[in-house]
Amino acid sequence: MNCAAIPAELIESELFGHEKGSFTGAANRHIGKFEQAEHGTLFLDEIGDMPLPMQAKLLRVLEEGEVERIGATKPVKVDVRVIVATHRNLQALVHDGKFRQDLFHRIYVFPLLLPPLRERREDIPALVEHFAAQVCAQNNWKPVTFTADSVKALQEYSWPGNVRELRNMVERLMLLAPRDSGSDEVGLETVRAVLSPTAELAATSAAHGSGPLTERVENFERETILAELKRASFHVTNVAKALGLERSHLYKKAEQLGIDVRKERRDGELKQD
Repeated sequence: MNCAAIPAELIESELFGHEKGSFTGAANRHIGKFEQAEHGTLFLDEIGDMPLPMQAKLLRVLEEGEVERIGATKPVKVDVRVIVATHRNLQALVHDGKFRQDLFHRIYVFPLLLPPLRERREDIPALVEHFAAQVCAQNNWKPVTFTADSVKALQEYSWPGNVRELRNMVERLMLLAPRDSGSDEVGLETVRAVLSPTAELAATSAAHGSGPLTERVENFERETILAELKRASFHVTNVAKALGLERSHLYKKAEQLGIDVRKERRDGELKQD
């Protein structure tokens, strides 16, 4: 379950379930994710975006091993392994009072730290081949290959968006690759043309950034989202896809960075007119 994609008022029902008639619209009993995962595994993605009140309820379930459906009169025992993931720094969120310290210690039992793509560049050729085949299968295209020098150029890029960014970049390159010669391959020139604006943005951000690391990261993220909005003519769905985010997560991320996506879109449309 993606904690960032579900509205705060619905997340408790999604996790723990509810009884018929427990609130307006509850026409039937709903079994929550914990009960559905009995004797199995529940994966909570983007745990860092879970609302604070819900964090307290999740902690109680993890500690006591039982859930209580909304409107129920007694709890239900559950036997579930819980795995959580986040792209955010939970320790920093704890320090800022945005994530419960007791929940952090409860879920930080056996951490698996995934290295960023820039630290495992040797994986990129296999990933490019896999994503290219995936995109072709989804669109019923003939097989498209990447030349050796184009893959090398992709290996040299820093990939701030990690594997999601790579997947979307592969699809973008396949769409933009010239077909005039009848060749079904992506060459170096196409990669350079697409990567150059992104690389220049990263270089500019690094050159002019100052202050703590978290502030520099926020500045870079803000500039990246604004640049992608302009590049995609303020088409929010395309921006979310290019950045490897869900549409709702893009809006939430932009709000955290002080970006009013709807206002930026209106202003951009006015400038174009």
